[in-house]
Amino acid sequence: MKRTEIKQLFSAQAEGWIDTTVNVKGWVRTKRGNKNVAFIALNDGSTINNIQIVVDLATADQDLMRRITTGACISVDGKLVRSQGAGQAVEIQAQDIVLYGEADPDTYPLQKKGHSMEFLREIGHLRPRTNTFGAVCRLRHHMAYAIHTFFHERGFFYFHTPLITASDCEGAGEMFQVTTLDMANPPRKEDGSIDYEQDFFGKQASLTVSGQLEGELGATALGKIYTFGPTFRAENSNTPRHLAEFWMIEPEMAFYDKADLMGLEEEFIKYCVQWALDHCMEDLEFLNKMIDNSLIERLRSVVSTEFVHLPYTEGIAILEEAVKKGHKFEFPVFWGADLASEHERYLVEEHFSKPVIMTDYPKEIKAFYMKQNDDGKTVQGTDVLFPQIGEIIGGSVREESYDKLMARITELNIPMKDMWWYLDTRRYGTCPHAGFGLGFERLMLFVTGMANIRDVIPFPRTPKTAEF
Repeated sequence: MKRTEIKQLFSAQAEGWIDTTVNVKGWVRTKRGNKNVAFIALNDGSTINNIQIVVDLATADQDLMRRITTGACISVDGKLVRSQGAGQAVEIQAQDIVLYGEADPDTYPLQKKGHSMEFLREIGHLRPRTNTFGAVCRLRHHMAYAIHTFFHERGFFYFHTPLITASDCEGAGEMFQVTTLDMANPPRKEDGSIDYEQDFFGKQASLTVSGQLEGELGATALGKIYTFGPTFRAENSNTPRHLAEFWMIEPEMAFYDKADLMGLEEEFIKYCVQWALDHCMEDLEFLNKMIDNSLIERLRSVVSTEFVHLPYTEGIAILEEAVKKGHKFEFPVFWGADLASEHERYLVEEHFSKPVIMTDYPKEIKAFYMKQNDDGKTVQGTDVLFPQIGEIIGGSVREESYDKLMARITELNIPMKDMWWYLDTRRYGTCPHAGFGLGFERLMLFVTGMANIRDVIPFPRTPKTAEF
């Protein structure tokens, strides 16, 4: 018999299946009952909801029933009927059960009790079977689908940028090295330095921290592109907001100015949040109940409100005024400071009570490629700040002038010997252009209400942790 996904059994079409035989397959969440009847809660991952399997113990194989425990995988043929109990509209009266895989109740770690997030990270190979992480994984799929749909509908081209690169987009040097050399005995030059000319690529190579620079090449040929792929930061940060491996969405657009860019940023984030509300409500309701009881309200508020456009200088003035009135920040506030999450969240959550797009940052705290304003002090950066998160999008108008870009590179002593190709975009047919980067896991934190970024990616990579 053809299998029916459990999600289908709770859909409108299931009304026509009442009193017919169906087949479901999945994993046992719980088993309870008495000497006459057993109730098995079965889940196959297609939905947050379990289907209840009712087993008449008078006719059941007793040895088989003893072996069906929490975590076991089974196939059930049975009649779909309206449920007599509360909590579910339909249930299945079992006629035939096949046990695919047992789960020893003495060792299976996901028993029916509360588990801490820390414990679940230790069993990352099993945590997708929990309600919470099943919901997160389904939402992660829907957000990825929404992102591709958003850009496709607006004429963007999906542009694949390299994961292995010889350039450091951010200039911070916190990159994972890629090499085939014997690190115990690498070839060396006469001065004692490692001879990377003998390495696989003939030069020092690393995992990318961003696809932006290559994305700019695409935008100056195709007009509008976006990247969506993994990026890597060898940053020793053990915080709830940082990962060593994460996914980035990075659109780049020719002929966009700062106003165009801010409009796209706001439209994009609202589209993704609305998609979650339209397509993932059951999972959101579960997370709203179990993780963050203000989640759905917060998502709806973001969609319905206009984002504040706030120059950095005005933002600093607001924060300094808050300090004068007695507000305590851990990090100092002054013009030229790189705002901490606590500053960003104060502006969003306490002062404005809505998302903020902060603009025109001091050039000293922003990347070399950002377009400078006429004041010579600030650049056209556009960071989107969100409640609970702080910065969720970082964007800017890019400096299109070859002379200004080279002057900034020289000022910062950035090694550009391997980036002649990037500078060529300013030498040959340069154009105004802009773009932004969204950390996918930051978006997932906001959409799910989860508190730690390690819990919105299936297998987190953090300092000293590369399990599974």
